[in-house]
Parts: sequence; C-alpha cells; structure tokens
Amino acid sequence: MNITRNNVDALNAVVTVEVNKSDYADKVQEVLTNYRKNASIPGFRKGAVPMTLIQKQYGKAVLLDEVNKLLQESLNNYLVEEKLDILGNPLPKVTEDFNWDTEDFKFEFELGLAPEFSVDLGAKTSVVKYNVVADDTMLNGQIARIQKQYGKVIAKDKVEEGNEVAGIFANEERGINNRTTLDLEDLVDKKAVKAILGKKVGDVVTLKTKGLFNDDHKLMDVLNIGHDDVHGLDIEVTFTIDEVIGYEPATLDQELFDRLFGPKAVTSVDELKAKIKEDAERQFAQQADQKFLNDVTEFLVESTKFDLPAEFLKKWIQTTGENPISAEEAATEYERSEKGLRYQLIESKIMKDNNLQITFDELKDYTSGLIKQQMAQFGQMDPSDEDVQGIVARVMSNQDEVRRLSEQVMNQKMLDLFKTNVKAKTKEVNYEDFVKAMYGELKH
Repeated sequence: MNITRNNVDALNAVVTVEVNKSDYADKVQEVLTNYRKNASIPGFRKGAVPMTLIQKQYGKAVLLDEVNKLLQESLNNYLVEEKLDILGNPLPKVTEDFNWDTEDFKFEFELGLAPEFSVDLGAKTSVVKYNVVADDTMLNGQIARIQKQYGKVIAKDKVEEGNEVAGIFANEERGINNRTTLDLEDLVDKKAVKAILGKKVGDVVTLKTKGLFNDDHKLMDVLNIGHDDVHGLDIEVTFTIDEVIGYEPATLDQELFDRLFGPKAVTSVDELKAKIKEDAERQFAQQADQKFLNDVTEFLVESTKFDLPAEFLKKWIQTTGENPISAEEAATEYERSEKGLRYQLIESKIMKDNNLQITFDELKDYTSGLIKQQMAQFGQMDPSDEDVQGIVARVMSNQDEVRRLSEQVMNQKMLDLFKTNVKAKTKEVNYEDFVKAMYGELKH
C-alpha cells in the first residue's frame, strides 16, 4: 500500500491511496474460507461447498468490504501520523473509470485543512467589562416590593398608584373576553395609567393595545389570544373594572427579617439593604461575566482573520447528513454555520496556546458544587459528602451531562483567561443601565 499527498493550496489537499492485491488478498481469502465452513447451499454438505461457488456468490461483496475497511484504517492512521488538522471528513473523489474487477486500486480523497493563524488576546478592543452595582433606587424598590409581597391585601374603592386592578378585557369583533389582574406598574403606556387612575369598580376604560406593555407576550396573556395574533396588534379594547386591590405594606421589623432570612440573620433595615445588595450583585456579576464572555468572543471572531476551505466545506455539508442536500442548500447552511466554526477554531487555538485542560477532579469538584447549591435551594444546607458524591457519580455516568458540564468548566477557564489578558475598559453601572447596554447589543 502506498499513500501520497498533494497539497493543492494551504487549505486543500488530495490524498491518494494505492491498494495492491497483496494488501487485501489474505484477508479476503480468510473471510471466504469462514463463509465456506458455514455456508448452507442445497446439494452440498455443510463445509463442502466448492470454493469457486463461494467466490462467485460472495467474492465481490467481501472484496468491497475488506478494501473499504483497509482504506478507512489506513487513511485514519495516515492523518494521525502526519498530524494533519482537517475540517470535516475526507471526501472520496468519484472517478468514472473506476473498476472493481481489477486487482490493484487507486483511491483519491479531498481534504479540507484547518488554517494556521494566531490569536492576539492583548490587542486593543472596544470591549467593556461592566461592574454592575445595586444602587439606592433599586434597593428601595426591592424593599418596597418585599413590603407589598408580605403586606395585607385591602379592597379599595377607587384606583390609586400602587394598586392592582382586576377586570375584564373585551373586544367583540376579535372575540376577546378575558378576566385578568393588572399591576399598574406593568403598564408602559402613561395615557393608559392615567385613564385607569381614579376609576371605581364598575367603570369601563377604553385602552389601545399598541404599546400597552413592553412585551407582546404580556399582552397575549392578559387578552388570552394566540401568539400569532398578538404581534403588531393595534386595536381598542374595553377594560371593565370589577375589583381594586390595595396593599398595606408589611412593617420592616424583626418578624419580617426572620421570615426572609431566618432567625437573627438580619436585625436592621441597614442589614436588610446590605443583604439584598450582596445577593443582587452576585447575580449581576454572573450576568456581567456572561456579557463580557460574549463580547470578547464576538471581538475575536471579527478581529482574527483567516481563510477557510469554503468550497470543500460546502461539499462536505452536502453529504454529511442522513439525506444529501443541494449545492444551494449547502451554501446556505455554510453561511449560517461559518461564524460558529470560526470561533470553534479560535477557541481550540486559545486552549492549545494556553494549555487549558479539564481534569477529572476539576469536573467532579465543579459538579459537586452545583449539586450542593441545588440542595441548598431545597433547604438541605449541610448534605453529607456521601450523599453528594453519590449524586455526582450518577450525573457523571451520563455522557450528555458530562459534555454539558465540561463546556461550563471550560467557559469559566476562558472567562478567567480573558479577564487577565484582554484589554477591556471597566465601567461601573447600575442594573438599569446594564440592561440598556444588553438591549443595545441585541438591537444591533
């Protein structure tokens, strides 16, 4: 057997595998001999079927099978020995004059080679690393919500700020007739809020659906209409008030503190604010880290320039699925997946350059930490190590879970690396401004 490679260019190559009769003959003969031992053909005793008959009946199929096995093994070994970093899988080149009736064969395979490039983590960027703080406005709002949640419900005569209003939305033409409860704070249409304030039970208010809420899905819920019907809905609906709900805020005392955090964990309003701030900023930090990771990823994909064997990949996409697709469909799929492929290559390069690896112990420790967090949410604050490790063993016996957890661990390693090496501007913002930054990103 002889294997040679012709590098068409830096990203494409053709490997030629020459298979001689001596490479496969012994194996084919061995298989046919076993067939003869077990063959059951009318007119012949078992094991006494003439080899010529076995050869005629099974020879071509066995030849094809053994040559293909030999091809696969030899090609895989060659790629490993030559340390070729390929994209996709080798694609066999179809030749019209190929003939299985000869004794020596020549096969050609197209390869798409991974590009060589460097990743500069220290390059100048426009990436911002946000430090999100819980300001007094947010803390006071959160405390007000807690007081409302744990306060007393009071039936009111007329609608005032801070009330909830129960009633029926209706539009006869659209078949809308749904009772719901509105929190006035959810309404973004100031005219609608003004129209409802001061109204009493039995009053009817006419509202426009367009711009009533920030989210169309909220409008879908209060009107009880379908997903396809709600987007762009711009009609008038009546809202008949049948109940006005007020709240007497809960007193900020030790009884409330104990209900929220356990006995004596918080003993004053200042400690309450500090606790809320600590919990909120821990969650904000996770969100800010995710945005930073996403922004650095986007920057690296845009700034790290390299070519891909695009035409090879399109051909490979055509044949990689269960059912072949057209060249046009493959081109569309390539355009859709190109960005993700680029980042996969960049990520692999970063991992290799910085020796980022995941050990089994790291994965176990990470999984153990997640399990303890989940158990704490259900009140199991001090589970035994035996219980935790038993769950860890079950989780890690699932390959899909191991893959998912491994991605999370590697994402944390990449995040830590980016925090240390990427030149990003640090900006302190409140949560409202952070959400605006997120929204601005989505808009673009």
